[in-house]
Amino acid sequence: MADPSDSNQLLSLAAHNIARRDAELLLASCWRKSRAQLLASAGENVPAEVAAHFEHACHQRAAGVPVAYLLGRREFWSLEFVVSPAVLVPRPETELLVQRLLQLVTAPAAQVADLGTGSGAIAIALATERPDWHVTGTDASPEALVVARENGTRLAGGRVEWALGNWYAAVEGRRFDALGSNPPYIAEHDPVLESDGLRHEPRSALTPGGDGTSAFHTLINEAPRHLRPGGWLALEHGNTQGETLRSLLVARGFTHVTSHRDLAGHERVTEGKAP
Repeated sequence: MADPSDSNQLLSLAAHNIARRDAELLLASCWRKSRAQLLASAGENVPAEVAAHFEHACHQRAAGVPVAYLLGRREFWSLEFVVSPAVLVPRPETELLVQRLLQLVTAPAAQVADLGTGSGAIAIALATERPDWHVTGTDASPEALVVARENGTRLAGGRVEWALGNWYAAVEGRRFDALGSNPPYIAEHDPVLESDGLRHEPRSALTPGGDGTSAFHTLINEAPRHLRPGGWLALEHGNTQGETLRSLLVARGFTHVTSHRDLAGHERVTEGKAP
Protein backbone atom coordinates (compact mmCIF):
# COMPACT_ATOMS: atom_id res chain seq x y z
CA MET A 1 0.00 0.00 0.00
CA ALA A 2 2.97 2.32 0.52
CA ASP A 3 4.04 1.96 -3.14
CA PRO A 4 3.33 5.06 -5.24
CA SER A 5 -0.19 4.76 -6.59
CA ASP A 6 -3.11 6.92 -7.54
CA SER A 7 -5.48 8.23 -4.89
CA ASN A 8 -8.42 6.06 -5.97
CA GLN A 9 -6.38 2.89 -5.60
CA LEU A 10 -5.16 3.89 -2.13
CA LEU A 11 -8.63 4.79 -0.95
CA SER A 12 -10.13 1.58 -2.30
CA LEU A 13 -7.51 -0.51 -0.50
CA ALA A 14 -8.01 1.41 2.75
CA ALA A 15 -11.79 1.04 2.56
CA HIS A 16 -11.42 -2.70 3.18
CA ASN A 17 -10.47 -1.91 6.80
CA ILE A 18 -11.85 1.53 7.63
CA ALA A 19 -14.76 3.72 6.56
CA ARG A 20 -14.31 5.37 3.18
CA ARG A 21 -14.90 8.85 4.61
CA ASP A 22 -12.26 8.26 7.29
CA ALA A 23 -9.82 7.18 4.58
CA GLU A 24 -10.53 10.31 2.56
CA LEU A 25 -9.98 12.56 5.57
CA LEU A 26 -6.72 10.80 6.45
CA LEU A 27 -5.32 10.88 2.93
CA ALA A 28 -6.23 14.54 2.56
CA SER A 29 -4.48 15.34 5.85
CA CYS A 30 -1.34 13.36 4.97
CA TRP A 31 -1.26 15.08 1.58
CA ARG A 32 -1.94 18.52 3.09
CA LYS A 33 -5.10 18.97 1.06
CA SER A 34 -8.70 19.60 2.00
CA ARG A 35 -11.10 16.72 1.48
CA ALA A 36 -12.75 18.73 -1.31
CA GLN A 37 -9.40 19.18 -3.05
CA LEU A 38 -8.68 15.47 -2.72
CA LEU A 39 -12.01 14.49 -4.27
CA ALA A 40 -11.60 17.05 -7.03
CA SER A 41 -8.26 15.50 -8.02
CA ALA A 42 -9.39 11.87 -7.88
CA GLY A 43 -6.94 9.49 -9.53
CA GLU A 44 -3.94 11.76 -9.14
CA ASN A 45 -0.65 10.01 -8.34
CA VAL A 46 0.20 10.10 -4.64
CA PRO A 47 3.84 10.72 -3.62
CA ALA A 48 5.46 7.70 -1.96
CA GLU A 49 6.08 9.46 1.36
CA VAL A 50 2.44 10.58 1.52
CA ALA A 51 1.27 7.04 0.80
CA ALA A 52 3.52 5.70 3.58
CA HIS A 53 2.11 8.20 6.12
CA PHE A 54 -1.39 7.33 4.96
CA GLU A 55 -0.79 3.61 5.42
CA HIS A 56 0.40 4.19 9.00
CA ALA A 57 -2.63 6.37 9.77
CA CYS A 58 -4.97 3.72 8.36
CA HIS A 59 -3.42 1.04 10.57
CA GLN A 60 -3.98 3.28 13.62
CA ARG A 61 -7.58 3.99 12.62
CA ALA A 62 -8.25 0.27 12.08
CA ALA A 63 -6.94 -0.27 15.63
CA GLY A 64 -9.62 2.10 16.94
CA VAL A 65 -7.73 5.40 17.27
CA PRO A 66 -10.29 8.20 16.68
CA VAL A 67 -9.95 10.06 13.40
CA ALA A 68 -9.86 13.31 15.36
CA TYR A 69 -6.67 12.25 17.15
CA LEU A 70 -5.05 11.24 13.87
CA LEU A 71 -6.02 14.56 12.28
CA GLY A 72 -5.28 16.54 15.45
CA ARG A 73 -8.52 18.48 15.13
CA ARG A 74 -12.30 18.26 15.40
CA GLU A 75 -15.10 20.64 14.48
CA PHE A 76 -17.51 21.75 17.21
CA TRP A 77 -19.97 24.64 17.11
CA SER A 78 -18.60 25.46 13.61
CA LEU A 79 -15.15 25.99 15.15
CA GLU A 80 -12.09 23.82 14.54
CA PHE A 81 -10.58 22.60 17.82
CA VAL A 82 -7.15 21.11 18.35
CA VAL A 83 -7.52 17.74 20.10
CA SER A 84 -5.09 15.20 21.49
CA PRO A 85 -5.32 12.00 23.58
CA ALA A 86 -5.24 14.29 26.65
CA VAL A 87 -8.87 15.31 26.00
CA LEU A 88 -12.15 13.81 24.91
CA VAL A 89 -13.10 14.29 21.29
CA PRO A 90 -15.89 16.94 21.23
CA ARG A 91 -19.18 15.41 20.11
CA PRO A 92 -22.17 16.97 18.32
CA GLU A 93 -24.63 16.12 21.12
CA THR A 94 -22.65 18.34 23.50
CA GLU A 95 -23.73 21.34 21.43
CA LEU A 96 -27.11 20.98 23.17
CA LEU A 97 -25.44 21.94 26.46
CA VAL A 98 -24.06 25.08 24.82
CA GLN A 99 -27.50 25.92 23.43
CA ARG A 100 -29.16 25.52 26.81
CA LEU A 101 -26.64 27.75 28.62
CA LEU A 102 -27.04 30.45 25.97
CA GLN A 103 -30.82 30.36 26.43
CA LEU A 104 -30.85 30.16 30.22
CA VAL A 105 -28.55 33.11 30.92
CA THR A 106 -29.93 36.46 29.84
CA ALA A 107 -27.53 38.78 31.68
CA PRO A 108 -25.34 40.62 29.15
CA ALA A 109 -22.21 40.38 31.30
CA ALA A 110 -22.68 37.06 33.05
CA GLN A 111 -20.19 34.90 34.93
CA VAL A 112 -20.32 31.34 33.57
CA ALA A 113 -18.10 28.32 34.26
CA ASP A 114 -17.52 25.12 32.31
CA LEU A 115 -16.40 22.50 34.82
CA GLY A 116 -14.19 19.75 33.38
CA THR A 117 -13.57 21.67 30.18
CA GLY A 118 -11.28 19.20 28.39
CA SER A 119 -10.48 20.72 24.98
CA GLY A 120 -12.29 23.90 26.03
CA ALA A 121 -15.05 23.32 23.48
CA ILE A 122 -18.01 24.36 25.66
CA ALA A 123 -16.28 27.35 27.25
CA ILE A 124 -14.94 28.65 23.96
CA ALA A 125 -18.26 28.20 22.15
CA LEU A 126 -19.94 30.28 24.88
CA ALA A 127 -17.24 32.96 24.73
CA THR A 128 -17.53 33.31 20.97
CA GLU A 129 -21.32 33.69 21.19
CA ARG A 130 -21.29 36.05 24.21
CA PRO A 131 -18.17 38.25 24.07
CA ASP A 132 -19.26 40.19 27.18
CA TRP A 133 -19.55 37.09 29.37
CA HIS A 134 -16.70 36.17 31.69
CA VAL A 135 -16.25 32.48 30.93
CA THR A 136 -14.08 30.20 33.06
CA GLY A 137 -13.02 26.71 32.02
CA THR A 138 -11.68 24.33 34.66
CA ASP A 139 -10.06 20.92 34.56
CA ALA A 140 -8.21 18.62 36.95
CA SER A 141 -5.79 17.66 34.15
CA PRO A 142 -2.86 20.02 33.43
CA GLU A 143 -2.44 18.30 30.05
CA ALA A 144 -6.06 19.03 29.13
CA LEU A 145 -5.67 22.69 30.06
CA VAL A 146 -2.68 22.99 27.73
CA VAL A 147 -4.98 21.95 24.87
CA ALA A 148 -7.80 24.22 26.09
CA ARG A 149 -5.51 27.24 26.35
CA GLU A 150 -4.21 26.69 22.83
CA ASN A 151 -7.77 26.53 21.51
CA GLY A 152 -8.81 29.53 23.58
CA THR A 153 -5.99 31.69 22.27
CA ARG A 154 -6.69 30.78 18.67
CA LEU A 155 -10.49 30.79 18.71
CA ALA A 156 -11.53 33.20 21.46
CA GLY A 157 -8.68 35.69 21.55
CA GLY A 158 -7.61 34.54 24.99
CA ARG A 159 -10.88 35.75 26.54
CA VAL A 160 -11.55 32.53 28.46
CA GLU A 161 -10.07 32.15 31.95
CA TRP A 162 -8.59 28.71 32.67
CA ALA A 163 -8.28 27.22 36.15
CA LEU A 164 -6.68 23.99 37.33
CA GLY A 165 -8.54 21.93 39.90
CA ASN A 166 -11.06 19.17 40.48
CA TRP A 167 -14.59 20.49 40.01
CA TYR A 168 -15.30 23.35 42.45
CA ALA A 169 -11.79 23.35 43.92
CA ALA A 170 -10.75 25.34 40.86
CA VAL A 171 -13.25 28.14 41.60
CA GLU A 172 -13.37 28.13 45.40
CA GLY A 173 -15.06 31.23 46.82
CA ARG A 174 -16.58 32.29 43.50
CA ARG A 175 -20.21 32.45 42.40
CA PHE A 176 -21.60 32.26 38.88
CA ASP A 177 -24.76 32.97 36.94
CA ALA A 178 -24.52 29.50 35.40
CA LEU A 179 -22.47 26.35 35.69
CA GLY A 180 -22.23 23.79 32.92
CA SER A 181 -20.47 20.46 32.76
CA ASN A 182 -20.09 17.36 30.62
CA PRO A 183 -18.58 15.18 33.36
CA PRO A 184 -17.55 11.51 33.18
CA TYR A 185 -20.74 9.49 33.51
CA ILE A 186 -20.19 6.00 32.08
CA ALA A 187 -20.37 3.13 34.58
CA GLU A 188 -17.01 1.56 35.40
CA HIS A 189 -17.78 -1.83 33.89
CA ASP A 190 -19.81 -0.70 30.90
CA PRO A 191 -18.44 -2.54 27.83
CA VAL A 192 -18.84 0.62 25.76
CA LEU A 193 -15.57 1.81 27.31
CA GLU A 194 -13.77 -0.76 25.17
CA SER A 195 -15.59 0.16 21.97
CA ASP A 196 -14.01 1.67 18.88
CA GLY A 197 -12.63 5.10 19.71
CA LEU A 198 -13.54 5.26 23.40
CA ARG A 199 -10.80 2.89 24.49
CA HIS A 200 -8.24 5.42 23.23
CA GLU A 201 -9.79 8.43 24.99
CA PRO A 202 -8.77 9.46 28.54
CA ARG A 203 -10.51 7.01 30.91
CA SER A 204 -10.84 9.58 33.71
CA ALA A 205 -12.91 11.80 31.40
CA LEU A 206 -15.26 8.93 30.54
CA THR A 207 -15.97 7.20 33.86
CA PRO A 208 -15.73 8.28 37.49
CA GLY A 209 -15.93 4.62 38.54
CA GLY A 210 -18.82 2.76 40.14
CA ASP A 211 -22.21 3.33 38.56
CA GLY A 212 -21.04 6.49 36.80
CA THR A 213 -22.98 9.01 38.90
CA SER A 214 -20.42 10.17 41.48
CA ALA A 215 -19.46 13.31 39.55
CA PHE A 216 -23.13 14.30 39.32
CA HIS A 217 -23.50 14.02 43.11
CA THR A 218 -20.54 16.36 43.63
CA LEU A 219 -21.61 18.84 40.98
CA ILE A 220 -25.21 19.03 42.21
CA ASN A 221 -24.59 18.96 45.97
CA GLU A 222 -21.97 21.72 45.92
CA ALA A 223 -23.50 23.88 43.19
CA PRO A 224 -25.61 26.17 45.44
CA ARG A 225 -22.42 27.47 47.11
CA HIS A 226 -21.14 28.55 43.71
CA LEU A 227 -24.29 29.91 42.09
CA ARG A 228 -25.77 33.34 42.47
CA PRO A 229 -29.47 33.42 43.46
CA GLY A 230 -31.45 32.19 40.51
CA GLY A 231 -28.34 30.80 38.80
CA TRP A 232 -28.51 27.70 36.64
CA LEU A 233 -26.78 24.33 36.66
CA ALA A 234 -26.85 22.41 33.35
CA LEU A 235 -25.36 18.93 33.00
CA GLU A 236 -24.82 16.62 30.07
CA HIS A 237 -25.46 12.96 30.87
CA GLY A 238 -26.05 9.49 29.47
CA ASN A 239 -29.31 8.72 27.72
CA THR A 240 -30.69 6.71 30.68
CA GLN A 241 -29.63 9.08 33.48
CA GLY A 242 -32.12 11.92 33.13
CA GLU A 243 -34.52 10.65 35.78
CA THR A 244 -31.67 10.20 38.27
CA LEU A 245 -30.42 13.74 37.71
CA ARG A 246 -33.89 15.23 38.03
CA SER A 247 -34.33 13.49 41.37
CA LEU A 248 -30.93 14.67 42.63
CA LEU A 249 -31.61 18.27 41.60
CA VAL A 250 -35.06 18.36 43.21
CA ALA A 251 -33.70 16.81 46.41
CA ARG A 252 -31.05 19.55 46.56
CA GLY A 253 -33.70 22.26 46.26
CA PHE A 254 -33.36 23.20 42.61
CA THR A 255 -36.46 24.40 40.79
CA HIS A 256 -37.46 24.47 37.10
CA VAL A 257 -35.80 21.08 36.73
CA THR A 258 -36.05 19.95 33.11
CA SER A 259 -34.37 17.46 30.78
CA HIS A 260 -33.81 18.13 27.07
CA ARG A 261 -33.41 15.63 24.25
CA ASP A 262 -30.66 15.57 21.64
CA LEU A 263 -31.24 15.17 17.90
CA ALA A 264 -31.39 11.40 18.33
CA GLY A 265 -34.30 11.78 20.76
CA HIS A 266 -32.31 10.83 23.88
CA GLU A 267 -32.44 12.80 27.12
CA ARG A 268 -29.02 14.45 27.07
CA VAL A 269 -29.00 17.65 29.19
CA THR A 270 -30.73 18.25 32.51
CA GLU A 271 -30.90 21.67 34.16
CA GLY A 272 -32.14 23.29 37.33
CA LYS A 273 -32.42 26.75 38.86
CA ALA A 274 -30.61 27.38 42.14
CA PRO A 275 -32.75 27.63 45.29
